[in-house]
Amino acid sequence: MASTDNLNQLEPSFMYTQLFKEILLEIEYSRKAIKDLAVCCREIFIGNSIELKIINEFENDYRPKRAIWWYTRECFTYKMLNEALRILDADIIINMGFFLCDVHQQIQQLYEQQVSTYGRKPFLVYRGQGLLKSDFEKLQKTKGGLMSFNNFLSTSKTEDVSLRFARRASTKPDTVGILFVMFIDPCIKSTPFASIKEETYFKKEDEILFSMHTVFRVGAIKQIDSNNQLYQVELQLTSDDDQQLRLLTGRIREETGGNTGWKRLGALLVKIGQFNKADELYNVLLKKTSDEDDRAFYYNQLGYVKDAQGDYKKAIWYYEQGLEIQQKTLPSNHFDLATSYNNIGFVYNKIGEYSKAISFHEKALGIREKTLSSNHPHLAISYNNIGLVYCYMRKHSKALSFFEKALEIFERTLPLNHPDLAASYNNIGGVYDKMGEYSKALSFHEKALGIKQRTLPSNHPDLAISYNNIGLVYDKMGEYSKTLSYYEKAVEIWHNTGPSNHPDSATSYNNIGMVYYKMGENSKALSYFERTLDIRQRALPCIHPDIKAVKENIESVKKKL
Repeated sequence: MASTDNLNQLEPSFMYTQLFKEILLEIEYSRKAIKDLAVCCREIFIGNSIELKIINEFENDYRPKRAIWWYTRECFTYKMLNEALRILDADIIINMGFFLCDVHQQIQQLYEQQVSTYGRKPFLVYRGQGLLKSDFEKLQKTKGGLMSFNNFLSTSKTEDVSLRFARRASTKPDTVGILFVMFIDPCIKSTPFASIKEETYFKKEDEILFSMHTVFRVGAIKQIDSNNQLYQVELQLTSDDDQQLRLLTGRIREETGGNTGWKRLGALLVKIGQFNKADELYNVLLKKTSDEDDRAFYYNQLGYVKDAQGDYKKAIWYYEQGLEIQQKTLPSNHFDLATSYNNIGFVYNKIGEYSKAISFHEKALGIREKTLSSNHPHLAISYNNIGLVYCYMRKHSKALSFFEKALEIFERTLPLNHPDLAASYNNIGGVYDKMGEYSKALSFHEKALGIKQRTLPSNHPDLAISYNNIGLVYDKMGEYSKTLSYYEKAVEIWHNTGPSNHPDSATSYNNIGMVYYKMGENSKALSYFERTLDIRQRALPCIHPDIKAVKENIESVKKKL
């Protein structure tokens, strides 16, 4: 749905599911993909004899030309796919990739056969469903804005059938029954749609099925029969889109490039923070290839994944394997070598080996300054990373100078809502925080958070970093209730998405412990400090200053008990 500030704004999930669809359409599937999905479904529906019987039937009988028939059947197929697209469950989306492609391609074929029969005359279709009250309130606020359906969209030409669905939904607690009345102008260039009367499982229904990513403009919202849990919502099919999101989609499409669909898929999984799935995929691809360039690429990607998971020792090992291949096969000033030096420097910074970090970052910068234009985003990444090392070394004015050079390039070359801009604002906010300029720090951290909220899935680890940073500033300003609120948001994301021993989750636990310590709640403080120490001892070298710091916190709080 659109935001209240910008009526042409769409949710970031629109972009990520769109990129998933594009990549999955590139991949060639074999019959093994059907067997793999059947295995996955049996695990999910274990003990459900009805679904298990249908899964066996699907495994034996499924053919691409029957994709819509299977999608419209009341069974695991549409339930699993739509739920996975709604919550961006990469594992299920990938397992169902062949099915998603087959349904889309069958709709596309039918659309091409039927489009001439629509003429230029607009028509109405209907959809009855339930919406959570919280989602309905959002919808009410975005009247006049855009609304997207990221999944396949089933509609009916018969109003009564759809109204029955809406009435049934309205009887559930916390749910509003919605009758969507959709105005379709066949002259508008939009997502393909088709009458599936001959293909559907339910032959009696006059159904129009839209492919993924249909966008509508929200019109009038009216109560039905004075029932405050039943509403009619008018939608108009549109070719309008969110221009900022389109620019960002184009940029991320470039950044998740690759010469195969599988490479692109791995890069997208990394972008959306699905590191476990990316790890699994890259390991499979690494085992399958004998090409040295591909091996170097997969080692580098696995290094990035391990870094994101907080396993810094393995990250350096993977990066060094990739670098070893590149040093044998590439010229000494090759762009890919700069990327490897940069990545290794980034991890050394995290484990407190600052002189090694600076050395690798300067190697990367040397290559980039010789081979790239003065406003290339990769130069900005080098400036950012050198700034980070100086920040950790407490050389704040030097760090700020590098961060500002990076920001200048990013602001000239990237879309306004690009994640690298958010990282840049975040870094500058961090320096101002350490320099005691809290209002400036808060301003930059809030800019970073704003971009991330508009462009990342709601459980992305980068959001946790922003919540943590804002909490830190409020902590220093003595606003403890706001501090705890932000720290707890960060912990919730780490708990749901990251490994239980991720160093960043330890930072959040330590910060919460410090707040409770300042508030005099010493037993709570001790509990959080002990969790912090446990994680840091598993994830960091024993001489790391962060381990020493939390041990000192534990000693201090024990004296107060």
